[in-house]
Amino acid sequence: MSFPYGLVATDLDGTLLRSDGSISQRTRDALAAATAAGAAHIVVTGRAVPWTRHILDDLGYDGLAVCGQGAQVYDAGAHRLLTSVTLDRRLAGVALAKIEAEVGPLHLAASRDGLDGEVLVGPGYAVAGPLPAVPFTDVSDLWAAPLNKIYIQHPTLGDDELAEAARQAAGGFVSVAMAGAGIVELLPLGLSKATGLSLAARRLGFRAAHTIAFGDMPNDIPMFGWAARGVAMANAHEELKAVADEVTSSNEEDGIAAVLEQLLS
Repeated sequence: MSFPYGLVATDLDGTLLRSDGSISQRTRDALAAATAAGAAHIVVTGRAVPWTRHILDDLGYDGLAVCGQGAQVYDAGAHRLLTSVTLDRRLAGVALAKIEAEVGPLHLAASRDGLDGEVLVGPGYAVAGPLPAVPFTDVSDLWAAPLNKIYIQHPTLGDDELAEAARQAAGGFVSVAMAGAGIVELLPLGLSKATGLSLAARRLGFRAAHTIAFGDMPNDIPMFGWAARGVAMANAHEELKAVADEVTSSNEEDGIAAVLEQLLS
């Protein structure tokens, strides 16, 4: 059995995971078959390590994972952080001030660096799903320790509008990613899933030409630009579908497995 790619890169939410947070047996089997045929599976997620680790442990996943939108390369088998890029907090403060000058006050959350970095959530910020978070009321708490990213929400603007406004106002200070419903992030300038994936791929001995990538959101666009083939889920954002080489079925309908099974046959 031969497989045309050495590296299978998958996003988690909306891609590998179904809406209930589970991974289907069919998808598990297809990934196992691809790895048995010589490929390596690598998870590439916007989630920081503390919000990713339990999923990888449940999968029995012991390879490298790219977390925090490319900021972290994590060795899941050793439970060890190999690389971590943090946000310049002074620049982030300037970026926030510039965005708020354009659109008005924002609701804020932030992801602290490290294996056990907490996610801090400020007043009005709506956390998606049952993920652990620590509330804060004093904005100075945001800047008390190194951060991977800041999350922003707006009382009236939609995600796409807010992301575009943030890029226009502060694109010279931070990178802006739209990673899901209600998830607009401010990241270290120049950071993306592609930068983290390229670093992890080099460690594993693979190049972009060896890589097929699966995703569902605009934050996956740089990863698709880097990989040899980009496959968008049927449930993907239209911006990602526009740059994908292929659109598969949805995350609820084993879209990753459908492509891998075809490649394996």
